[in-house]
Amino acid sequence: MAFNGTWKIEKNENYEKFMEAMGVNVMKRKLGAHDNLKLTIQQDGNKFFVKESSNFRTIDIEFTLGVSFEYSLADGTELSGSWNLEGNKLVGTFTRKDNGKVLTAYREIVGSELVQTYVYEGVEAKRIFKKE
Repeated sequence: MAFNGTWKIEKNENYEKFMEAMGVNVMKRKLGAHDNLKLTIQQDGNKFFVKESSNFRTIDIEFTLGVSFEYSLADGTELSGSWNLEGNKLVGTFTRKDNGKVLTAYREIVGSELVQTYVYEGVEAKRIFKKE
């Protein structure tokens, strides 16, 4: 339940490099680095409801821990995978539909921040959110 609330992006670390590794073109990388992403997370047992709002889109995502689902990134990259809870950390393992490569995502509360870490092809990036 620690994830519950509305979280606004505060800063990025290595995010443009990560987007480059993902194959996102330079214009979309520049825009993506300043997307003003806001996450609204509501956890109900093993079920999560997440609203992602940015300059580019607003989508509602509903998932159950350990159950695979489909997801599209803001750049249109389609993924399939699931989130699991490992200790106090959400760990997402997603496979790209276009090339079969794996994207791993982590969400954890560190102090008063929500830290979202992405790992793809050996490139790691962090997005740090503050609660609104």
